[in-house]
Amino acid sequence: MRYPRNAWYVASWEQDLEPEVPFGITILGEPIVLYRSAAGRVVAMEDRCVHRLAPLSRGRCEGERLRCMYHGLLYDPDGAVVEIPGQDTIPPQAKVRTYQALVRHSWIWVWMGDAAKADPALVPPAVGFDDPDYILGKGQLDYAAEARLINDNLLDFSHLSFVHANSFGASESWARNRPKVIPIERGVRVEQWIVGERSMRADAPADRWSTYDFLIPGVLLMTGGSFPVGTAASLDFGRPDLSKAMHGVTFTSQAVTPMREKTARYFFSWGPRRDMGDEKQRDLLMGIAAQAFAEDKAIIEAQQHIIDATPHPRIMPTSADKGVTLFNRLVERLVREEAAAGTPAMPDKIAGENAVS
Repeated sequence: MRYPRNAWYVASWEQDLEPEVPFGITILGEPIVLYRSAAGRVVAMEDRCVHRLAPLSRGRCEGERLRCMYHGLLYDPDGAVVEIPGQDTIPPQAKVRTYQALVRHSWIWVWMGDAAKADPALVPPAVGFDDPDYILGKGQLDYAAEARLINDNLLDFSHLSFVHANSFGASESWARNRPKVIPIERGVRVEQWIVGERSMRADAPADRWSTYDFLIPGVLLMTGGSFPVGTAASLDFGRPDLSKAMHGVTFTSQAVTPMREKTARYFFSWGPRRDMGDEKQRDLLMGIAAQAFAEDKAIIEAQQHIIDATPHPRIMPTSADKGVTLFNRLVERLVREEAAAGTPAMPDKIAGENAVS
């Protein structure tokens, strides 16, 4: 599957980009080096020296600039070579591609498409560590699987009943009840009541409300809470007022970044609303998350292995796949529109020859 380029992809946690220390990541098959300059500017450029193609992520920051530590070429933040040791003339083509980058919601975002269309308003409205209302923990995992499979997993929570019976303590209600799925701008919204659920190792059953937006290019923003049994019916299964929840009001931001062919990086944060939890509650949630997301990783990587071993793999959709279908159609439409507008496609190798269609 192809992915849209005109979108903000998460490249790193803000906290993980040390001042004046280059950091390398591959996004959509393109090696990128990030660095925070002496003045605090976040720079993103092609991780490939023009001389002998050595990785600039192994380089050295010098104020606002980055030096390749193979033969010493020095780059400005705009990607231009400004010094070649021992050579006075610098060829005009001595320049690497740069990318629009910004810091928001504790993530570093990189725009992979047309720089002229890099609209900061299109950054998904995640919750970062600077949000005073939540106490968050963070983590990330690298997958040996195509990013689309992770997106599909996040768009269909019916798997909670089986993959996460031990970690989340999810009942079969998640598999047997269908959520409301609503198309929204650049994504889908999923809303669901689970009635009488003993979830998250709670002592008593409750009506559990959850809602999340899943946005281009693959960002999940989710909240919810637990209410007295009977609340869902009293609201005709409509949206509740989270300020009236008994407990369990949390927020999670998750992002899936396609890297190389059939590899992806999965970023996540999770924690309680400050008036309903503390650092101890956050740490408990992060422990549960570590178990649950490892369960996801195991099944998805196993799924990728079977897909790779299957000639011409096809899927058989079920009624639980509405969110998956709507989101993937949106992705396909955006990719088509970009192609029509002349935006270069991602390298074919990232799509993968055996991508499930």
